[in-house]
Amino acid sequence: MIKIVTETNISDLRIFARGKVRDIYDLGDKLLMISTDRISAFDYVLPNAIPYKGIVLNKLSEFWFKKTRRIVKNHYLTTSLDEYPFNADKYREILDGRSMLVKKAKRIDIECVVRGYLAGSAWKEYKSSGKVCGIKLPSNLEFASELPEPIFTPATKAESGHDINISENEMKKIIGHDLGDELKEISIRLYEFASNYARRRGIIIADTKFEFGLIDDELILIDELLTPDSSRFWPLNSYKVGKEPESMDKQFVRDYLEKIGWDKKPPVPELPPDIVEKTSLRYREIYQILTGEDLK
Repeated sequence: MIKIVTETNISDLRIFARGKVRDIYDLGDKLLMISTDRISAFDYVLPNAIPYKGIVLNKLSEFWFKKTRRIVKNHYLTTSLDEYPFNADKYREILDGRSMLVKKAKRIDIECVVRGYLAGSAWKEYKSSGKVCGIKLPSNLEFASELPEPIFTPATKAESGHDINISENEMKKIIGHDLGDELKEISIRLYEFASNYARRRGIIIADTKFEFGLIDDELILIDELLTPDSSRFWPLNSYKVGKEPESMDKQFVRDYLEKIGWDKKPPVPELPPDIVEKTSLRYREIYQILTGEDLK
């Protein structure tokens, strides 16, 4: 039986940050990132845990970090407990399969979102204005349409609450023109590489988000990468323009919460067992499809 991890307590280490899903510990010039089985939606952590979720997030990020390091350097160091600079074996039940040792970087507080298809908040904005983050799009697009080319739609990274979509020019006012150009260029290259790879395996990456940091003024890729929490994955064989795509990501949970009419305020509803099971299955399936490996 897989161990479900929702809380971590590595008493030998100092906590650096606790996010909705990840617990991060400080090791000086390195960080220990632990992906729990918590799941969030609409800015709230849900009462339920999703079996295997943290392991999928960790292993899939590792997979993509290794695959994309020719495009841009990243913070990944190792997932081998034997290489951790403390007695990791003591916490093996918590760390094994769901933890990653990474370089510590100064985070750039911009969410770098790349969209290849029209969905989510971009669809809502397009319907009202014909634009997405200030980018004018063709007037005849339908829901889930593929865009003429991928677009870069940054957002401010909020500590709590919703990230706020901003224009490219607004982003450059915050972080500078040259760094803004570099973020856009690398984000689109990463998306195009991953999108082409996934499509050959029957998966559409509709959109995804990247996060970056700086180490000695050098740009590196950080956080998670191309996971079901940070991306929209659609099966290519059932995709149809104008139709709600089948989701192989966290959107499945959001759709359920919308369906039951939750007002997105406390109390946060529990997910029924079948939704938990189906969510877990989707996470495991997308890992197997993209990596070609069964989740061990």
